[in-house]
Amino acid sequence: MIGIFTRRVGVMLALCVLVLTACSPIVRNHGYVPSDEDLSLITVGVDTRETVAQSIGAPSAGGVMNGSGFYYVRSRWETRGFSAPDEADRQVVAVTFDEDGVVENIERFGLERGRVIALSRRVTDNSIRNISFIRQLLGNVGRIRADQFVE
Repeated sequence: MIGIFTRRVGVMLALCVLVLTACSPIVRNHGYVPSDEDLSLITVGVDTRETVAQSIGAPSAGGVMNGSGFYYVRSRWETRGFSAPDEADRQVVAVTFDEDGVVENIERFGLERGRVIALSRRVTDNSIRNISFIRQLLGNVGRIRADQFVE
């Protein structure tokens, strides 16, 4: 009698383990995104396309507009049971370059509740902050001609 009870408990335990493992997600990772430590090796305004490719590797995607940047993309997909795969996380690192091929901007984007958000951003410092608003306004005097307003 105890042997039958032990077998039934063993079968029930095996069935419970089978059910629990069927509910655990199957995780797949796709792509590559450099870490913050790797990105700290890149200096905005100094490094070029070649030095970026040597430092953090070749990008998974390039810019559509005249090769404007490098885009590193990583996605994590989870599949539970018989349901369709669901994208649990996505990260994109965008390294943009100016016309001379020098790093202009480094940004990290992620997903939060299905919306793309900027996680971090390093931008080339421009000289607009050093010029007062009045100087910017007066600097445009003479650049605008009357024929630009008439069609």
